[in-house]
Amino acid sequence: MDWGKLRSFHAAAEAGSLTLAGERLGISQSAVSRQIAALEEQLGVSLFQRHARGLVLTDSGHTLYRSTMDMATAALSANTALKDQQETPQGELIVSAPVAFGSVWLVPRLGGFVRRHPDLHLDLRLDDQREYDLLKLEAECAIRLWAADKADLIQRKLGTVATNLYAVPEYLKIHGVPRTPQDLDNHRIIAYGDDSSPLQEMSFACRVGRDDAPPRPATLKVNNVFAMMRAVDAGLGIADVPDYMASALPRLVRVLPEITGPTFDLYFIYPSDLRRSKRVAAFRDFLTTETEPLRKLSMR
Repeated sequence: MDWGKLRSFHAAAEAGSLTLAGERLGISQSAVSRQIAALEEQLGVSLFQRHARGLVLTDSGHTLYRSTMDMATAALSANTALKDQQETPQGELIVSAPVAFGSVWLVPRLGGFVRRHPDLHLDLRLDDQREYDLLKLEAECAIRLWAADKADLIQRKLGTVATNLYAVPEYLKIHGVPRTPQDLDNHRIIAYGDDSSPLQEMSFACRVGRDDAPPRPATLKVNNVFAMMRAVDAGLGIADVPDYMASALPRLVRVLPEITGPTFDLYFIYPSDLRRSKRVAAFRDFLTTETEPLRKLSMR
């Protein structure tokens, strides 16, 4: 079977849309449609049911999709291997990272990396909700606030991210400065809004001082740590914020300084198949150097 037709089918199956498949492949929707129609004619089966809301795989489509998943991964692996045959790191490197860490800490430090590796182009994907599958090369390496849970992944601990409670002077002037954890019962709390995420520990302000009682209700829940910091900066309440983020906004005031918030270990993770990748090694060495001053102490 023609790989071009299979590639169009695979992209449409993943996207659930001919239009999105065309955008991913860099071809027109009509070209994707023609290739899928030709594939269906060649196989003598229908691969999709067409609905107003998108494409739905038929039983035959599901069977073919399982095969094309392996083929697509093999094609990505081959492309990655070719990139790393060059003498110097070059080509594209797909990196995933949490939104807040990527925006506030990583991006401002990328200037040195770009100057050192002008032929290496980063595709930085910041997301708190989606964990890119490194074994399927959805991303080639990742910065995560939790350890890898698969045997075929290599990880290096970069440091520990410390968090603490913060507010702004304007908020504290109006609502008062809490002196004990129990005083937070009378304050507006900003919490992380996804209980299924490891980052739900960022709802520390709801739990501290409530060991024998339900968590205090949050005035605002948001599933993005960077947005939590912006909400604190806007005077909306008190939240648990990473210290490295708070340092970017010097006007933030630490609340209950005798109480220490949760910490998160920061890891650089990549597939074992890329252990010899010059591109991954260059980015790993850059991160290792940048986090060296923070290795012995939590990132404060």
